Amino acid sequence: MRRIKTGAAVLNQTALDWDNNQQNILRAINEARAANVSLLCLPELAITGYGCEDAFHSPGTARMAWDILKSILPETKGMVVALGLPVFHRSTMYNCACLIVDGKIAGLAAKQNLAGDGIHYEPRFFKAWPAGVVGTVRDGGDRIPIGDLIFDVGGVRIGFEICEDAWVATRPGSSLVKRGVDIILNPSASHFAFGKQQVRNRFAQEGSRAFGVVYVYANQLGNDSGRAIYDGGAVIATQGKMVAIGRRFSFDSVRLTTAVVDVDANRVQRAKLSSYHPNVGTDGEDTITVTHVIPTSEELLTQTPIQEKWENGDHVKEEEFYRAQTLGLFDYMRKSWSKGFVVSLSGGVDSAAVVSLVSLMLRRGVDELGVERFIELSRLPVKAEELGDDPAKEVIRRYLHCAYQATRNSGDVTRNAARGLAEELGATFHELDVDPILEGYVGMIEGALGRKLTWETDDIALQNIQARVRSPGIWMLANITGGLLLSTSNRSEAAVGYATMDGDTSGGLSPIAGIDKAFLRKWLRWMEAGGPEGGISIPALKAVNEQEPTAELRPQEMKQTDEDDLMPYEVLDEIEGLAIRDKLNPVEILSELARRFPDAGEEQMKEWIRRFFRLWTRNQWKRERYAPSFHVDDKNLDPKTWCRFPILSGGFARELRELDE
Repeated sequence: MRRIKTGAAVLNQTALDWDNNQQNILRAINEARAANVSLLCLPELAITGYGCEDAFHSPGTARMAWDILKSILPETKGMVVALGLPVFHRSTMYNCACLIVDGKIAGLAAKQNLAGDGIHYEPRFFKAWPAGVVGTVRDGGDRIPIGDLIFDVGGVRIGFEICEDAWVATRPGSSLVKRGVDIILNPSASHFAFGKQQVRNRFAQEGSRAFGVVYVYANQLGNDSGRAIYDGGAVIATQGKMVAIGRRFSFDSVRLTTAVVDVDANRVQRAKLSSYHPNVGTDGEDTITVTHVIPTSEELLTQTPIQEKWENGDHVKEEEFYRAQTLGLFDYMRKSWSKGFVVSLSGGVDSAAVVSLVSLMLRRGVDELGVERFIELSRLPVKAEELGDDPAKEVIRRYLHCAYQATRNSGDVTRNAARGLAEELGATFHELDVDPILEGYVGMIEGALGRKLTWETDDIALQNIQARVRSPGIWMLANITGGLLLSTSNRSEAAVGYATMDGDTSGGLSPIAGIDKAFLRKWLRWMEAGGPEGGISIPALKAVNEQEPTAELRPQEMKQTDEDDLMPYEVLDEIEGLAIRDKLNPVEILSELARRFPDAGEEQMKEWIRRFFRLWTRNQWKRERYAPSFHVDDKNLDPKTWCRFPILSGGFARELRELDE
């Protein structure tokens, strides 16, 4: 029995933030050493951060990463550490994992499968390394092997699958196991999306079973460059069993997950498999032999993974949304050096969701990190002693500013809902009367045109100007407080352009733009009734949840609602999924809607489909101009990360004629 204590550390890195990234790496190494970890896996591109975009084209980025790698080497004495970085080799950039053994570089394993769909653009920056090929990188007088390598470290054979390598049909692991690998390390930067952790768990667990290896997976954590959120979630599996699962969505910058595993037990398992046919020839240049002996652990084998209860509960999506959004907001605030957030709080679903998330983030940060560490990481200009006996409450009051901006078309229901929610959350609340500004603009244009503006002839213009006159004041409040203005547009509105550019879309960040309205309403009801495990409920959301969603831009007597303007949100979201996600044409969508909404009637369904496609094609320019949004749901509508569509197009005219026929 050969016990080895392995570790997987998740790190909250920032693109091109060299000092921060190095500090987190060193902290992880020191924590692993203190925990008697002999073999440590760190995330993909840990030195640079994953989201460096076109900065990866610069050889200077690779040179800086290499210099930092070499400065880290002395801190790894007595350990085996895998560390990700870009490597510039023969005028080409490669995504590599460096295996460091006892303070020295053993070699560079290069990524063989690049992520190039959806949010990922790796083929723009890197080249895939071909399987079975080995090269050499020069570092002064030293020659360092690079490529499809395995490492024999004191008789323990180690190989790599780097992130996407594990997601493809023909995984490098199937080759590694034939070469006698005992441990597969997977340094990853796998962005969060709903339900994705289950897939990661499966490929780690199944990889350990099918390949007969120890599988160590280390993901990135946090918001490293703006849109993508990384949930962490380290995993260690052996013999088809999960033996360690790391906590996800931590606010701390480093989280270490460890497990004691038995290398010999996996060898015995492989020996029993009739399907296992190893390469029996002598090792070639693809095997790097290192004399260092990995210490045997005296600790008991790790048998049972520790997983948070909410991960197996009935509201996993709601919990993931809460945790991902609060982590994303926390990192965005501190990494942009913002002094909190500012929100135009209308009393409706979208702005209520945004202010609730900000409040939950600030409270969670203080509770999870402690007030001193929270202030240090958040960079807020406050001292702990200034925050009193309830520091979370005081942080919310200082750094979450909300404003209800009324016109003559605003009603008491939304006003009271906005005020009640802000008071319960503890946010600073302002009421701003923008009606005089509105009337000034209307009067100015009436004078220029020489006629009165009416709802019969100028409906859209009169609605949009109300949204736009709210923008300057809320921006001014953001400038004065130093907070980041948050836009409150959601995904359903983005699909059909149901938003006013330079009005309610104003802001530096649009955190919920990837979330459909139906889910937001469901999430708010959940937050009202009970909320997340270990968190707090928000009863004041009752006043929001009881309303029909409305832009509240027309006079009260016109009884405006969003769904009257558009269609039922449930239908809108269904059409969007069928049209944009599944790429169905209007006739095919009609057949699907008939099955899913049998009581709607064919003519009504046709009208909904026509309306969706007309609005979709006319409003791509709006989606191009939205503030950056968090990517939390794969196959979203963000043209920067997932869904590209021409600004100018034929508007599905022929397809809609087929629908009519």
